[in-house]
Amino acid sequence: MKVQQPTRITMVGGGSWATALVKILSENNVIVKWWLRKKSDADHIKTFGHNPSYLSDVQINTRKVKVCTKIREAFKDSDYVVLAIPAAFVADALTGIRPEHFAGKCVVSAIKGIIPETHQLVTDWIGERYNVPAELLSVIAGPCHAEEVALEKYSYLTIASQGAECAETVASLLRCRFVQTTPVDDIYGIEYAAVMKNIVALACGITRGLGYGDNFQAVLVSNAMQEIRRFVDATHVKHRDLSGSAYLGDLLVTAYSPFSRNRTFGTLIGRGYTIQSAQAEMNMIAEGYYAVKSIFEINQKYKVNMPIVDAVYNILYERAAPTNEMNSLKELLT
Repeated sequence: MKVQQPTRITMVGGGSWATALVKILSENNVIVKWWLRKKSDADHIKTFGHNPSYLSDVQINTRKVKVCTKIREAFKDSDYVVLAIPAAFVADALTGIRPEHFAGKCVVSAIKGIIPETHQLVTDWIGERYNVPAELLSVIAGPCHAEEVALEKYSYLTIASQGAECAETVASLLRCRFVQTTPVDDIYGIEYAAVMKNIVALACGITRGLGYGDNFQAVLVSNAMQEIRRFVDATHVKHRDLSGSAYLGDLLVTAYSPFSRNRTFGTLIGRGYTIQSAQAEMNMIAEGYYAVKSIFEINQKYKVNMPIVDAVYNILYERAAPTNEMNSLKELLT
């Protein structure tokens, strides 16, 4: 009987979501080459089998996971590349990587952000810059927090791709005893919804920091779902059910969970922290901070009615007072 060879995967990123994905993948028949920027973290994982900087309780199976700090080495001989770093730092992380290094590989974006310099979705940017065909590009959507994966709490992931085979195979790689996966084809709707739910979580955090209660947050989130629908319908027309877990479910967990870094960031802003002090306090990247500027500027073309996006943009980039912006916003919600 022929033994099935393990699937070879490159993981790019050393944060909590990358660590959680490594844990999920290593449940299956894989070999993961895990690229980390910090040599000290890589050395620690090799020696002790856990990431000292993020989700340090997660035990890494070093028989299946090989860490390295040279990006080209990580790309060698792999079939899949998973990108799990903040969108603002993707270009820097891939320094030295050329289109031929991506050739023939299925590329999976686990990034719920947007490229700030070009205002592109990550999959569009990767496809254009590295000549990756659309059918080999996919995205991972929640609802799924890294911290709950670390605790092996049952979770769900949605894998979206224009290539049915890519979506199916990536879904199978991420399916394990505590994670259920579903392949779908709405890559643009899911990717934009994932970007925008972080902005909504910022707004929820700001209101929480200002002292608003659950009643107001429920209205805010329901209005946000309508806002997301208007935007994704304007940018990529498609029949889609936004009540699905990849849309509404991901929005809810990000808006309400104490694990949500965007909600935490927003709460600090609502309490009066400066952007710099809030970032320093968290020691993690809130994707919504960068995303709201991109979505706001993209919307100058589409002119979609998005008062929640406008309010968060004004607070973070126009230095508007959170109290004043939320007072104005609450008059627009229904």
